[in-house]
Formats: sequence, C-alpha cells, structure tokens
Amino acid sequence: MMDARQLCLGATDLNEHDDASIAPIVEGVLAGDRTVLARTITLIESSNLEHRRRAEMVLQELLPHTGGARRVGITGVPGVGKSTFIDQFGVDLTERGHQVAVLAVDPTSSRSGGSILGDKTRMARLAVDPAAFIRPSPAGRTLGGVTRATRETILVCEAAGFDVVLVETVGVGQSETVVADMVDFFLVLMLSGAGDDLQGIKKGVLELADMVVVNKADGDNVNRAKLAAADYRAALHLMSPASPTWSPPVLTCSALDDVGLDEIWGQIEVHREKMGATGELSARRADQQVRWMWSMLDERLRDDLRSLPAVTRRLGELERSVRDGERAATVAVDVVWDLYVRERQAGA
Repeated sequence: MMDARQLCLGATDLNEHDDASIAPIVEGVLAGDRTVLARTITLIESSNLEHRRRAEMVLQELLPHTGGARRVGITGVPGVGKSTFIDQFGVDLTERGHQVAVLAVDPTSSRSGGSILGDKTRMARLAVDPAAFIRPSPAGRTLGGVTRATRETILVCEAAGFDVVLVETVGVGQSETVVADMVDFFLVLMLSGAGDDLQGIKKGVLELADMVVVNKADGDNVNRAKLAAADYRAALHLMSPASPTWSPPVLTCSALDDVGLDEIWGQIEVHREKMGATGELSARRADQQVRWMWSMLDERLRDDLRSLPAVTRRLGELERSVRDGERAATVAVDVVWDLYVRERQAGA
C-alpha cells in the first residue's frame, strides 16, 4: 500500500484510487508531514472535479481536528512592510513555541494569468524555520484576490498541528472584507503621515479592524508614527465598535527592529480570551461557516451556469450589448437566467 507521501505526490492520478485511499492522506496531515500537507493543499486548489471531490472527503475526515488555531488576518497599504512584519512576527511566535502557518495570497496578473509566488523570498527567515510553513497561493480571479481554497487550507493547517495561522491579503479591492470573514482577528498595518493616509483609506477597512498598527516606528520616524497612531485612535473613536467586548487598540511597532511586536501578540491573546469568554468567538466562527456555505453555493451555481453551451453561446453577445449600452444589465440577466432554467429543466 502507498504511504501518504507517495499518494499525494501522485495527486494527478487520483482517479485510479478508491475512496479508502484518502486514509493515508488524512494520516499524513495529522502527523504533520509537510510534503503531504503541501500536496493536500494542491489537491484542494485543483479545479478538477474528481480532485475536489476527494478534497471534500479529506476535509470531512480532518474536521474534528480543526478549530484550535488563532486565525489572524493581516492587511496593509502598499509599502507598509507586510512581508517584513510577518517574517519577524512569525519568527517571534515560533521562538515562543508556536507552530505558525502563513497563507500568503499572491496577486495573479489579469493579463497573463501569471503569479510571482515569491513569498518564501520575501520571508527569508520564516521560510527556513522548521516550526513554520509558508504557502503562497495564486489568487486567480476570485473576489478581492483571495484564493478560493484559503478557508479549506486554514482547516488543513490546523489539523496538521499549526496553532497560529496568519492570512496575508493582497491589500487591494475587497480582499480585506473577504479575509476578515475567515479569521478571528483582523490586523490592519498603517504608515505614519496619517493625515494623508486617512484620506486614502476606506472607512470600511477601519471598521473591519480588530487592531490598527502603525509600522516603521523607528529612527527619525518614531514621532511621526506616534502622531499617526493618535489620528487613527481619533478616527476609530468616531466609529461604533463591532463588539461591545472589544475596542480596537492602536499601537506602533518597528518590524525591522523587532519593537512592539510582543505587545501586538499580547493584545491578540487578550482579544481571544475576552471574545471566548462571552461566546462571541464561537458565534463569529459559526456565522463565518454559514456565509462560507453560501459563497460556495454561489460559486457552484456560477460554474454550472457557465457549463451550459446554450448559455455560454449567448454570454458574449449579451456582454457586448450591455457594454455598448444597447441592453440594460437587468434585461441581460433575465435572458441568461431564463436560458439557464430552460436548459436545466430540459436536462432533468
């Protein structure tokens, strides 16, 4: 019988194996085998229907072993130093005895479809840390640049024994909203010069934040960072907190000098303790699971719609007519939906 490593390395040939063959994969993940873990995530990310079916079976078996990690989302404006922050923050956590998984979503080119996947270069120390696992995943064209399988990957990493999962957003579009809806704690990194920054950021990002941290508070920039933090505190003060239990703190740090990161982790732990005591943490995760279910249903319906030849033949024409102002978008939707319903009823 194949061991888990051999089976996962042969993921492209999964059709040759019966359902019992998922057992070595599950065992390999639970044993913390990094090769099996990486190949399992590849299986989850596959668009092949058979691979996705097997991935669902694996996830179902792993589900009782999930849920124990601190799930932390990290976003930030361009140039804020996310990679340096995550690299240093992750190293600090592994030195404390934690097992850290970093799920870094790479932006995919809308023209070429290519992705840099350079996270292990950007996080050089964490990449060679035996207590850490970095998974760069191409974002593709999903909402906000967040890979479709990120939620499933969180579960697999938890089952593999990682007690801290850091999810880095690409920092564009609606990725912040999507990531905030799959983590327990959402950390927003900012730069000094808050007057300009406050004009350039969306109010919605601050509303999502469980903590705001002004990075690069080092050298001649310390005072500017403190002033920026005061401005962010004032901005947050004008907003109603999402939870009666937690008011988002605003801190400063220097990832480069490893200053202030201990306090950041301390606040994350305090947040977990408080939200856990009131039941808000479990309620938040439960709500996320239900929204995840609906998002997957939405995706499956979209894929099913595009799989019907009669629909796909009309889509190009309808898109052109909407783009040229010849047809209202609502009318085009009605045409597509009627086609979809007729085709599905005909095939029933």
